[in-house]
Amino acid sequence: MKAVVINKYGDNNVVEYIDGDRPELKAGEVLVKVHAAGVNPVDWKIRGGLGQRLGMSLPIHLGGEITGTIERLGEDVSEFQIGDAVYGIISSGGFAEYAVAKAGDLSRKPANLDFVQAAAIPLGALTAWQAIFDLAKLSSGQRVLITNSSGGVGSLAVQLAKAAGAHVTAMASAHNEDYVRSLGADDFINYRTQRFEDVAHDMDVVFDTVGGETFERAFSTLKKGGFLVTAVAFPKDEADQHGVGAARVFCKPSADQLASIRELVEADKVKGNIAKVFPLADIKEALALSEAGRTRGKIVLQMIA
Repeated sequence: MKAVVINKYGDNNVVEYIDGDRPELKAGEVLVKVHAAGVNPVDWKIRGGLGQRLGMSLPIHLGGEITGTIERLGEDVSEFQIGDAVYGIISSGGFAEYAVAKAGDLSRKPANLDFVQAAAIPLGALTAWQAIFDLAKLSSGQRVLITNSSGGVGSLAVQLAKAAGAHVTAMASAHNEDYVRSLGADDFINYRTQRFEDVAHDMDVVFDTVGGETFERAFSTLKKGGFLVTAVAFPKDEADQHGVGAARVFCKPSADQLASIRELVEADKVKGNIAKVFPLADIKEALALSEAGRTRGKIVLQMIA
């Protein structure tokens, strides 16, 4: 099979497109024939050295977000049948024609999406879900501010929050306003012309995917007892200073949450956004585009046309 691997850390020059063996299965695992895979910042960060800090061992097979069909079942797997269309996140090896996944980390693909469209959903939606619902406990009628609301995670957070009945204030640049409002945002802040903390007040929840100065300033938009959750920063004592809660989200696989997200997708309450589709052989170009940080929506690798 074709696969993407690194044998050392560095820039895109260390990325290899190889012929490899299909992975073997352990009990509780499935072999997925990968149709499409999402490209995310974590992929080029692992390539650049994050893998070492995460305790991963070289060689590393890149890719952690996949859609495809079940090719083979390991022992003790009863929730799937061969041929089932699935989506989810895996530990590694998603940039390949075949990948191994724990059965409990996958769920059936939304029926109204093709494989490329479905590849835009799992990581971003799970991150947003675990941030705003599991950590921040967002509920109907509450007010939430979402920074970088046009990004891959933020755009899904807007839709999930709106589907839950929250009042959504979205922050992005002016050329993304129509897009963000089409996702369901109630209020919009152009961060280039407005200081968002002068506009947004008494928020129950802030979900930040920008970090840096934006993360620091976002605390002042919360009401007392509110909650800030970030996907990029590391909260220290800022929350105590403002009388609020704070946490960082670390996305975890969850078949149950993927199933709930699938229901929202099939009800047309949540949709992904594709920025560009590359064949697997063009992995270096896909990673470079992701690293440039100038896309709106998900970059996807397509293994099967």
